[in-house]
Amino acid sequence: MSYIIKNMQIAIVMSILSISGCNKYKPLETVSHVEIEKYMGKWYEIATIPQRFQEGCHCTIAEYSLMDGKYVKVINSCRKDSVNGPAAQIEGKAFVTPHSNNSKLKVQFFWPFKGKYWIIDLAEDYSYAVVGHPNRKYLWILSRTPRMDEHTYQQIIERLKNQEYNTDLLVITEQNCE
Repeated sequence: MSYIIKNMQIAIVMSILSISGCNKYKPLETVSHVEIEKYMGKWYEIATIPQRFQEGCHCTIAEYSLMDGKYVKVINSCRKDSVNGPAAQIEGKAFVTPHSNNSKLKVQFFWPFKGKYWIIDLAEDYSYAVVGHPNRKYLWILSRTPRMDEHTYQQIIERLKNQEYNTDLLVITEQNCE
């Protein structure tokens, strides 16, 4: 039952994300182009601005698969309450925003609600990505590996500050799972 409640909370959050138009920040810059096929696969969450719908999550992973070239299947998973806790996951879809060079997507976990998923930083070799929202309240630093070297992480943090993110809100995601 608590899983259903969590899913309802996610739907509410995603609906708020999709309709919130008020923004006190300069426009959020995305990367100029994303090769969507190269973006597919497994991503480990390195750090995030904590969200209610991720409460209690450890070892968070996102997996993306291109489905018939029409949408991206999204599977988010984590361990609940500890690195040894029970596995939890949610499945959704992401749709590329037209004319965004694949850098802006809309993610949908519950119809009809969609939330903005903007790729704002991306390694040339697709070894890391940073995903945000124009309201600066949502942020995920992702990597192809469970750990990121400190130098790369600090460079990302500096670029996020230039994009007006409050990086003091970031929390490192524990990735020491069995």
